[in-house]
Amino acid sequence: MSRVYNFSAGPSMLPLPVLEKAQKELLNYQGSGMSVMELSHRSSFFTEIITEAEKLLRELMSIPDNYKVLFLQGGASQQFAMLPMNLLIKNKKADFVHTGSWSKKAVAEAKKFGDIRTIASSEDKNFTYIPNILPNMIDPEADYLHITMNNTIEGTVFTEIPDTTNVPIVTDMSSNILSEEIDVSKFGVIYAGAQKNIAPAGLTVVIIREDLIGNAPTHTPTMLNYETHSNSGSLYNTPPTFAIYMAKLVFEWIRDLGGLKVMEKMNQEKASLLYQCIDESKLFTSPVAKKDRSLMNVPFVSVNGDKELEAKFIKAAQAEGLETLKGHRSVGGMRASIYNAMPKQGVEKLVAFINKFEKDHA
Repeated sequence: MSRVYNFSAGPSMLPLPVLEKAQKELLNYQGSGMSVMELSHRSSFFTEIITEAEKLLRELMSIPDNYKVLFLQGGASQQFAMLPMNLLIKNKKADFVHTGSWSKKAVAEAKKFGDIRTIASSEDKNFTYIPNILPNMIDPEADYLHITMNNTIEGTVFTEIPDTTNVPIVTDMSSNILSEEIDVSKFGVIYAGAQKNIAPAGLTVVIIREDLIGNAPTHTPTMLNYETHSNSGSLYNTPPTFAIYMAKLVFEWIRDLGGLKVMEKMNQEKASLLYQCIDESKLFTSPVAKKDRSLMNVPFVSVNGDKELEAKFIKAAQAEGLETLKGHRSVGGMRASIYNAMPKQGVEKLVAFINKFEKDHA
């Protein structure tokens, strides 16, 4: 069977050149006689892999020297707890912006550790927009402000980073990291599950300003303390070695394409193509406010809320090699996740299919 275009929100498709290189090296990495999956994480082979992975990520994102890059496990969901355990220290207060399913979970977890305040929410319109955040809305005594930068399920994205003065911004960037150029210095912590734009599931990347490390209480579990992983170079215990290796290959792929400036341009072209098709459609519509539309996750629904038609669309698309277009159960409809690895040809095929389906069901 030939490869399909996988529009899954995660685990998502990986770049074909990356998969091919991994396949080539799978049985015998760099003459070691072993697969990367068999290498000791203390070996010189893996030391080179993780060192190069960090170096490449720093170069791609222009990460300042006063930030640590950590390769962890547990996904963004573990970060929902790990962050307040390490950062809710000085005043035990944090502000959150509630923009969907993942911020809801982050709030619930943080409430176990301190005084959590939701300063803005888009729940009033079913999370179809990003609320404006003004400086006077933020508690100057908050230990941090948390935002979910790209909302995978709802299809919204922060296009402007809030002005918080001296309050660190913590952001879940799981579904848009490496999709465009960002100023890392605007954030205190960036965290991201890898299974969308970085690597296979199992790896979590954390980019954290050094002054936010080393403040956790002594009773903090060792594995949930950022200082543990910072001091050990992410090698306190056995890390997800194969996922880190795959991340390195993805970083190389992005570098060879021309870096994040080129990647951003490619993503804008793909998203514009798909949004234009949906906006011109008489059968489908986007529920998301235009100014807040994600480049990565594009939800759309039938104009009349016809569930039967949507199911027919998803089934017919699958038959054409357009996989995993069913929307999240909390939103319904369809969702096309067009991460970095989705080639423009995949989006073009989806657009052509939408147009054909519309003609057939006019």
